[in-house]
Amino acid sequence: MEPIAVDVKAGETYWWCRCGKSAKQPFCDGSHKGGEFAPVKYQAAADARLWFCACKRTASPPLCDGSHRKPAAPPAS
Repeated sequence: MEPIAVDVKAGETYWWCRCGKSAKQPFCDGSHKGGEFAPVKYQAAADARLWFCACKRTASPPLCDGSHRKPAAPPAS
């Protein structure tokens, strides 16, 4: 999944979906309720266009770090 460009506004709070179930990607819509994941709060420091992670593998949530370009790790056995 490619990252999603978002024009953020200084001082605004954004809740990034960590579970991947939200219909409003990259942001949370509450679909995680009852599961193990919780959204990640992001407070914009300045007006900017940022790239929010859509693959959910970023090491720097909620922003993309290019992890979508790397092969996924095999499932643990």
